[in-house]
Amino acid sequence: MNPSESIDQLIAGITDWRGKTFASIRKTILEADPEIIEEWKWMGSPVWSRGGMIAVANAHKGKVKLTFAHGASLPDPDKLFNAGLEGNARRAIDFSEGDKINARALKNLVRAAIDHNLTRLKKNASASTRAKGLKTQEK
Repeated sequence: MNPSESIDQLIAGITDWRGKTFASIRKTILEADPEIIEEWKWMGSPVWSRGGMIAVANAHKGKVKLTFAHGASLPDPDKLFNAGLEGNARRAIDFSEGDKINARALKNLVRAAIDHNLTRLKKNASASTRAKGLKTQEK
């Protein structure tokens, strides 16, 4: 079973409001960028990536939690983050029953996470290229 099928199966198994919320979150994330990759990690967690991890989602007893790997580095003008605010790297959004998903704001947050990941990749590639150049000069 591929990761997308595993996520489909997970969502189908959540028969209360959390399943609908989870499905809406997933749809919104995938609409934010056509190059997002769905992954299945840590024995049952949906993960979305592009240039690195964007976010992971889990259904808990009274909420659906969407955790952004580098959320502390992301602009959040719409104040979506409401959990994990004390962390140095991660930030999360806890969705409770009846919460509306602000699709526009969530897409913007996902796009900011992608920009963050791609910028980090470019910086790391540049640093690697510089390091290789220094080693070549030393020879």
